[in-house]
Amino acid sequence: MKLSGRTDIGAPVAFVFAALSDFEAWERSAMRRGADVHRTDKLRNPGPGMTWQARFAWRGRERQVQVRLTKLVTNLNLALDFDGPSVEGNLNIELVELSAKRTRMLMQVDLKPRTLAARLFIQSMKLTKNRVQRKYDARLQTIAKDIEARFTGQPTL
Repeated sequence: MKLSGRTDIGAPVAFVFAALSDFEAWERSAMRRGADVHRTDKLRNPGPGMTWQARFAWRGRERQVQVRLTKLVTNLNLALDFDGPSVEGNLNIELVELSAKRTRMLMQVDLKPRTLAARLFIQSMKLTKNRVQRKYDARLQTIAKDIEARFTGQPTL
């Protein structure tokens, strides 16, 4: 199943890229939501090959996923692959500079089931694609507003 969306952010492309590639902040955010996240690579500088192990409760069950950074092109592109026992996929984020203080973020997620249960779940998501897409777009808007608030120096929620 593929989901894609785009949103415009009122911040320069370099600031948006820095916020999206602040991997420690994303780790802390996931931990605040109850996930157990730790980095499993030995790289000193951010770049392709960075890996994380994440465990979290979702829909009443403990889930586990490994995440690998596959592409990191400054101010342009960020790509991650994720791999779990029942699902695999990738996330691709592209940034387009619209003006000096305006950036368009294009985000695409591709999910592939590995088990029958995952296949049934993804099929049910396809049946409610409009609702899933609305939630996805709302999450993109939340990320955009958070980045804009950090750029303008406003406190974030």
